[in-house]
Amino acid sequence: MKNLSRFGALALIILAVWLYARSVRVPQGQNEKVLVTTSEVQIKGFDPAQIDDLYSSREATRVYEGLLTYHYLKRPHELVPNLAVSLPTVSEDGCVYTFTLREGVKFHDNACFPSGQGRELTAEDFVYAIKRVADPKVRSSWFSVVAGKIKGLDAWRDKYTDTAHTDYSEAVEGLKALDRYSLQFTLTQPWPQFLYILAMNFCCVVPQEAVQYYGEEFLNHPVGTGPFTMEAFNPQLNKLVYHKNPTFRDKRFPSEASEGYQHLLADAGKKLPLVDKIITHILPEEQPRWLKFQQGAIDIADIASDNIALEVIKGNTIVPQLQEKGVQLCLEQAPMTSFFAINNDCEPFKNNAKLRQALSLAFDGQRYNELFFNGSAVSAQSIIPPGLSGYQRDYVNPYKQYDLAKAKQQLAAAGYPEGKGLPVITLDVRANTKQKQEGEFFKKCMEGIGVKIRVVPNIFPELLKKMSQRKTMMHAISWGADYPDAENFLQLFYKSHQSMSAGLNFNDAAYNALYERATNMQPSEERTILYEQLNRMLAECAPVVYSIHQAHPVLYHGWVKNYLWSNYCGGLEQYINIDLDQKKALQARF
Repeated sequence: MKNLSRFGALALIILAVWLYARSVRVPQGQNEKVLVTTSEVQIKGFDPAQIDDLYSSREATRVYEGLLTYHYLKRPHELVPNLAVSLPTVSEDGCVYTFTLREGVKFHDNACFPSGQGRELTAEDFVYAIKRVADPKVRSSWFSVVAGKIKGLDAWRDKYTDTAHTDYSEAVEGLKALDRYSLQFTLTQPWPQFLYILAMNFCCVVPQEAVQYYGEEFLNHPVGTGPFTMEAFNPQLNKLVYHKNPTFRDKRFPSEASEGYQHLLADAGKKLPLVDKIITHILPEEQPRWLKFQQGAIDIADIASDNIALEVIKGNTIVPQLQEKGVQLCLEQAPMTSFFAINNDCEPFKNNAKLRQALSLAFDGQRYNELFFNGSAVSAQSIIPPGLSGYQRDYVNPYKQYDLAKAKQQLAAAGYPEGKGLPVITLDVRANTKQKQEGEFFKKCMEGIGVKIRVVPNIFPELLKKMSQRKTMMHAISWGADYPDAENFLQLFYKSHQSMSAGLNFNDAAYNALYERATNMQPSEERTILYEQLNRMLAECAPVVYSIHQAHPVLYHGWVKNYLWSNYCGGLEQYINIDLDQKKALQARF
């Protein structure tokens, strides 16, 4: 009996070892399609009304949806209905927009609903979501975008500025649910960008039950209608996990594509989403991101801001070593402008254009491009990037040319000859290696004219907080378009945009008047001329130091299918597929 027990124990050990070895060779969930991505910053949360940065918005649009979105495979970008059945009917005066919602759309199953089952979306949910943006207690920076645009909304907001509670049941003239599936907006005047605005993240729909159930923690408990769900977001963890939404409506992969994207139609007509799970690792430093991608542990590497990874791109192709492993390159022109922002409302910059011009002239943009982007970027002469109306390829900004002699002249004219009497200027940057290096490069440039710079690293949420609270003197930032209209860039300098996260605090009466005239016009040659004029006004005022416009390079492994980068199209992960057989074959090459 004693020997039998020993034999039994040995058999159990052998069995355990065999099972372990088998589990290593054949992982559980081997047929599960998992997309692994990264984010270079820790995100702020998932409340559409409160997040105002690109990184958080990218994550949120996996969970949340709006009335409209952009066609995944059309270029130029084309607005298409999303939670709406079709594009709206519009009144003759251009002020009344009426939408019909899709029936049967469900919010994610969540504890905020009775029995934990998500209920059907209605028009009242959109009324509630837009009111949240206007609610002064939510403190959404996005209200400045819609301020004065929707009839009665500003008055509703003002009424509850100093009250303990906000009454969401009180009617707003320009924001109505006509019936369960009919939604109507009435604008104070025609607004050419309105449909673009409705496709933005802050206009995504949220259920009132979730906001009330989670209270202040709502930003960490996303409850949307989107293709993926997330149980909860923990800001202390460096990983986000999403699961395929089991109650997602019948949405299909597009069956049309613009010329040049026809090869991405292999999954045309298939029900979305195409992957079962998404894992996003938060990796602020580029070296770990790049190593994990090379090891095949990350499926997609957004390398637009990575010095190390950019070395693998030669011209418009990637080096042979990566091609042999099946790595692919997506290289799209980014509607983005990078710049060193100036807080124009603080001393010594306030009312001192000559000082701002001096900084711009002292910045060696060509060397900056060579050092940090391998010379692949376009020198930014204005705020408007290539591809948008108002961009002038041959325009030369008189204060964007590297000229130390002229910079010293402007500095002296500003009242600070050779920098004497000028306080140390703080430059806030993100606390990653590349941004700190870029900050040190800017510091070195300014030393050439006697201006002292102190570079201040910040984690990304803290940097955004400082900018919104006007607590920086200067900060490094890139502004990516929210929609395909140059107005989205020109608005950064308009008076009502001072509360937004760009943190420029620029307010010029002549600029404001011309901006209002231009942005109330429908797209036309006349409007384009005004956009160009606004650009020239900004050149003279020098409210920022422009650096570059860059193409947006993304690397992805050969087993990733249908990938196409877009600055506008939210929730693009729903269109991506994973070829598990090809993944197994290609990973053998690593």
